Amino acid sequence: MTPADLTRTVVRAVRCAVEDGELPAAAAVPARVVVERSRPGGVGEYATPVAFQVAKAAGRPPGDVARVLAGRLGAEAGIARVEVTGAGFLNFVLQERSSVDVVREAVRLVAAPGSAAAAPRPRGAELRAGVVERAVGRILLGQGRSDAGPPPNVAPVARRDGDVVARFGGDAAVWAMLCVPAHETPSFGERLLVQDESSEFFRVRYAHACAVALVRRARLLGFGPELLPVRGDDCAALLRVLADHPLVLEAAAHHRAPERLVRHLVELADALLDFQYRVLPKGDEKPSAAHRARLALAEAAGTVLAGGLALLGIHAPDCL
Repeated sequence: MTPADLTRTVVRAVRCAVEDGELPAAAAVPARVVVERSRPGGVGEYATPVAFQVAKAAGRPPGDVARVLAGRLGAEAGIARVEVTGAGFLNFVLQERSSVDVVREAVRLVAAPGSAAAAPRPRGAELRAGVVERAVGRILLGQGRSDAGPPPNVAPVARRDGDVVARFGGDAAVWAMLCVPAHETPSFGERLLVQDESSEFFRVRYAHACAVALVRRARLLGFGPELLPVRGDDCAALLRVLADHPLVLEAAAHHRAPERLVRHLVELADALLDFQYRVLPKGDEKPSAAHRARLALAEAAGTVLAGGLALLGIHAPDCL
């Protein structure tokens, strides 16, 4: 079971619990459920507050609703463990998936090439609202939804910042406008123009360029990527972030919050930049199946970075 499958499984569990009388008929069955990675120090791998959504209409305490759902979800294939914590949070540990499945699911959701919008031109207070609305629309469309529209209370670019597109370029200006919640005023500074890894904007695009360069250098060594299982602690962080990609897209769509995708791309870029040194053969080492598998993982991460940037309306260069 993928984390994205888990959201649909939870909705089905609520529906079946109502149909079978375990929850009152008045209980609201949500159309969508947000499942997110558990926070540091939390229980399990993933968590959802769905019981709180259902409890109000059901006239039952959230903890009671959560225990009903936990009983059903614990029997689902692909779920290793379900635990109720706090006032009614459902926490999950999923059965381990192969790295091949993780990569395939992440790449499947990549935006179509060319979906990045052209750099916006300043239009006063409308500039940021347009940037946010287009990003939200692309994210929703990628989730098969058409109910686009910006989140409420989009804070404009501060007048003191002037023509941010002219000062920083379209891509950097869009990044700054989307990396904070829509209701917060974006911050612009010379950091956007820094060309080193101290800049998150640089790191994300640089990580994509590194993935492209790894494939190019591997071709010169006579081998290419092959989607095979990869193992080892050195690839665990990158696989974990890739596994979260579908959930991040769902949450960004549900909350109309492009900044969630921005944070995810930074995390993915950092994991890829750490992993890149383990991809190619070293010294007299001959290319092996392990190298081909790791190259495929790095290539997939680069593809997901490019797709995520495209959803934001930002170009992913092949070199920096």
